[in-house]
Amino acid sequence: MIVALTRCYRFAAAHVLRSPELSDADNERVYGKCANPAGHGHDYGLEVTVTGPVDPGTGHVLPPDQLDAVVEGAVLDRFSHRMLNEDPLFETVVPTAENIARVAHRELESALVAHAPARLARVRVRETRRNHFDYGELA
Repeated sequence: MIVALTRCYRFAAAHVLRSPELSDADNERVYGKCANPAGHGHDYGLEVTVTGPVDPGTGHVLPPDQLDAVVEGAVLDRFSHRMLNEDPLFETVVPTAENIARVAHRELESALVAHAPARLARVRVRETRRNHFDYGELA
């Protein structure tokens, strides 16, 4: 039997939504006020879901404190209170919430390899009360 564990986190970060491949006018058309070179911030929500069998000895898929340590080391410590555009992980992609979810998933997936048989299933990034973005298993 497979069980899913989801833990919720928060981090504050800033970004500028601008593509170097677009003109200033096209960046403003595509990203609106978010293309402002001065940037803006969000208090992001991050939900991380891992799946796996329940360990008969601990009763956990993965002890929550272990998942917390992985998430802190792989994502929160790196993104919190930072300008995401300055992080090498966003060197070739615009740090939209969709791309933040993709990058966080990639970083967490490799960090969680040491915690098999638990595995990363999904990352959700909540950018605003109205927007959230999922990456991973979406069933």
